[in-house]
Amino acid sequence: MKIAVMGYGTIGSGVVDVLRINKEKITKRAGEPVDVKYILDLREFPGDPMEDAIVHDYQTIVNDPEIGIVVETMGGVEPAYTFVKAMLEAGKQVATSNKNLVAAKGAELIKIARDHNVNFQFEASVGGGIPIIRPLNKCLTADEIEEITGILNGTTNYMLTKMAEEGADFDEVLKDAQEKGYAEKDPTADIEGHDPCRKIAILTSLMCGRQVDFEDIHCEGITKITADDFKYAKVLNRSIKLLASSRKVGNSYSCMVAPFMLSAEHPLCGVNGVFNGIFVHGNVLGDAMFYGSGAGKLPTASAVVADIVDMTKHKNTNIYIDWSPEKLTLVDYKDSVNSFFVRTSSGKETIENAFGSVEYADAGIAGEIGFTTKDMTEAEFEKAAAQIEVRNRIRLG
Repeated sequence: MKIAVMGYGTIGSGVVDVLRINKEKITKRAGEPVDVKYILDLREFPGDPMEDAIVHDYQTIVNDPEIGIVVETMGGVEPAYTFVKAMLEAGKQVATSNKNLVAAKGAELIKIARDHNVNFQFEASVGGGIPIIRPLNKCLTADEIEEITGILNGTTNYMLTKMAEEGADFDEVLKDAQEKGYAEKDPTADIEGHDPCRKIAILTSLMCGRQVDFEDIHCEGITKITADDFKYAKVLNRSIKLLASSRKVGNSYSCMVAPFMLSAEHPLCGVNGVFNGIFVHGNVLGDAMFYGSGAGKLPTASAVVADIVDMTKHKNTNIYIDWSPEKLTLVDYKDSVNSFFVRTSSGKETIENAFGSVEYADAGIAGEIGFTTKDMTEAEFEKAAAQIEVRNRIRLG
């Protein structure tokens, strides 16, 4: 099997490394050797062991009948979409790690692949090295998946873990994450929740078999979380995590990305550092957890290579993925029910007039009161919160 890799950055070079490091094992499992013939990149790589494989025009790959599988690790929607579409239409199978591409164009590319009797696979687009796409498509097909909730971004999980353990503030841990290479120079996609939002859109699309647009998902990041919030979390024996969640409600789904204060009993409470965790509940399976390295060069590349092996074993056979372009209308997040932790400078009488019965938490912070509410809809909370001075609020899980 001759393959091409489009994008020779962190993940693309990792794919080449994994194919080299585990060459014998991959050959055995794929049933034949897997060799990289081309690497598409705008740059030159003098001195690199793969220097002779570098090409700059994607049509070189499109027009080579020897190439059976193409790996896309460029990132972004364009030109990745144009290149991937051309590869599928030329009868080549494609594996990608690109969550932006899959979230925006997944249903369309799956259909193009099916029409040309090839495959478009994207295990590495969610959860890095954690297997979750393939279990949803193959292992859990007997289940009605009723909930997927995950810590799907290692950068923010690292930052929140550091804030919890060291009492550091947000700006301090962001700088640390950037220095360690966990956060980009422009960290917006991570800290504002856009990255996990795309990932939960992909997972929800696979759960329901229809297109879920990430723009329709209510999304909050971690920029408002402070060291004081963690003081209250400690008093309440809880941890603060950025969760991406999707729950089946009637014939639709309720989706959200937001920080939650998790109880010590919650299965995601102890997922710390750069690790990811994904909780799945099926009507037959019950509860299951997927845990591991959610990012990084080799873990993510490992997931890409797993797709390569799968597609090598399924030449001339389309592996069915239930994801149609028909759009699903999500449940309005304001109708979803949560309980809340609230910090306020208002007095207890004002709080109880607005929220009724609450439970107070004392973290020893002068001039404010912390409390937790009973279950209520998001709309009910907003109405009650308008009657007090809210310094911050975090949902409970």
